[in-house]
Amino acid sequence: MLNTITVSQLNNYVKSLIENDVRLTFINVSGEISNFKNHFSSGHWYFTLKDANATIRCVMFRSSASRVNFDVNDGMAVILKGKVSLYEKDGQYQFYAEEMHTLGQGDLALQFKQVKEKLEQEGLFDAKSKRPLVKFPKRIAVITSDTGAAVRDILNVTANRYPACEIIICPVLVQGEMAARDMINTLERVYSLEEIDAIIIGRGGGSAEDLHCFNDETLARKIYESPFPVISAVGHETDFTICDFVADVRASTPSHAAELAVPDCQEIKKHLNNITSLLNSRISFKYNSKLNILNSINSTVNVLNFERKIQNKQIDVDRLSDKIINQMKFSLQLFVNKTANITSRIDALSPLKIIARGFTTVKKCDEYITDISKIDVDDIITVKFIDGDIDCIVTEKNVN
Repeated sequence: MLNTITVSQLNNYVKSLIENDVRLTFINVSGEISNFKNHFSSGHWYFTLKDANATIRCVMFRSSASRVNFDVNDGMAVILKGKVSLYEKDGQYQFYAEEMHTLGQGDLALQFKQVKEKLEQEGLFDAKSKRPLVKFPKRIAVITSDTGAAVRDILNVTANRYPACEIIICPVLVQGEMAARDMINTLERVYSLEEIDAIIIGRGGGSAEDLHCFNDETLARKIYESPFPVISAVGHETDFTICDFVADVRASTPSHAAELAVPDCQEIKKHLNNITSLLNSRISFKYNSKLNILNSINSTVNVLNFERKIQNKQIDVDRLSDKIINQMKFSLQLFVNKTANITSRIDALSPLKIIARGFTTVKKCDEYITDISKIDVDDIITVKFIDGDIDCIVTEKNVN
């Protein structure tokens, strides 16, 4: 059976060889920092040191990093003092830095600074030249790699937020020496199209070297010439390129660019519902207000009409009252006249009237006697005169 060793044993052996080589211990290495990451929970620094032809992974533990008295950024040229070792878990050899000294900015950072200052002085970054985005775009051109995560993010976000918008994918290289020229040529073709409401140009995250093509001066000038609003979406939120400064709008990520480019149909719907509710409320308020005014007018008119009706009825009552009074007066006068006539006749027939003319009345035991047959001799009778009565005894009775 062949003699074998495990992967762990192999990595341990290689690690011992490297660490026991005095030429790899306490050495100084110069290069440019990229992909710098400060691991905040542990305080360790992880980054890549590179030159024009090669790169090496580096680690600087918190105890050493705390002694660095300057800010560390990608593109910075530095000298590291430390040793080379092997990380057994993945078999990757790396440099363990114990000291760091700056040599000034690296070539890429210097180029970025020079281009930025030049274009800024020419006014390509002026806020007054920035164009607003169309609120409801119909067509958007997306200039990015057709294989990266950026294009998928943009398509997903726009489809979810505003599916009515047409997305035109324009595949380009987004890193390397040919990337800037490829994007410039694609921009020229997009500029010849019609009814483009916005352009999104960018890519996902990467190292400073990966994003460097978006610092190209010619590409920046071509973006500035765009007849359509341009959204730059390069890298992550902390990444800045020349394209970000010259574009009309800078997005922190490709997904953010899609959010800026199209409205959210749900928000639109919610906004329309709010407007509808507000309009209904205002219409209802106006309606009720006018209805109250109308009811008030109607009430006033009704009161006036009622008063007029009362007045008319009062006139009718007055007329009827006068008629009744006149009728009553006439009837009363007839009654008075009739009563007077009857009274006169009664008065004429009154015994007193007869007596006053010389006639008398005879009473026997309080009974008026009209027939002599009711009187006998020796009866006592009372004879009534107008001015008094006399009592008489009948001594003789003569019958006709």
